[in-house]
Amino acid sequence: MREIFRYRDLVFALVSRELKVRYRRSAIGFVWTMLQPLLTMLVLHVVFSSIFRFKMTNGNYAVYVLAGLLFWNFFSQSIVASMNSLKGNAQLLRKLPIPTEVFPLSTVISGVINLCLALVPLLLILIATHHPLTPALFFLPVSILLAALFTLGAGLLLSPFAVFFSDVVELVGVVLSILLYMTPVIYPMQILEGSRFRPLVRFNPVRSILEVFRDPIYFGKVPPLTHLSVSLGIALLALAVGAFVFRRSSDRIPFYI
Repeated sequence: MREIFRYRDLVFALVSRELKVRYRRSAIGFVWTMLQPLLTMLVLHVVFSSIFRFKMTNGNYAVYVLAGLLFWNFFSQSIVASMNSLKGNAQLLRKLPIPTEVFPLSTVISGVINLCLALVPLLLILIATHHPLTPALFFLPVSILLAALFTLGAGLLLSPFAVFFSDVVELVGVVLSILLYMTPVIYPMQILEGSRFRPLVRFNPVRSILEVFRDPIYFGKVPPLTHLSVSLGIALLALAVGAFVFRRSSDRIPFYI
């Protein structure tokens, strides 16, 4: 942490570069951060609400699925970007004695900025659909922090393997696709009542972090203390394991990139 703090200016520069490069060739730039999950939500809303006649027991499916998609986009995109960040900055790593952790960290921070921007259309949909706006929304910074810690831990854990084994990025992409359907992003937990797959979803650690993010938005409540404690433990454990694995591998990374 001391090394990262010493190189905080580099982290800020990397975050700025990450955001600029991501939207450099886009005609509408940062608007895609808000537009992409919104368009996906509209497609899912039409498919499930209109074609399959799916009804949420608590009402607003558009808000439910958009909140889930915002979290999932941040989580999955940040992990993939973290795995690519080391090879993408190979020249810097070979020439300068800088801590390698700054690269996964900068990708997660840029992901958090994108997530905050993407919350704008979600807020507009809350207002347009007359969804209750409660004081629990002020809890969102805590939810985002937990999601960022968990995602950073996963990114630190997987980044060295992406350097040592080139097929890991593709393999993780497949795993993320499977994990999407094991996490209640586009469906509610109640549809799994009596299903043999319910335990897989219930004990999925990503689900715990997702619900801490979605509860203030959709249910208008701060997550229960027990659930919050479990999610905090999961996030800190992921960060500790990821930091440990990354630190043990960091000396070998420059020789593989």
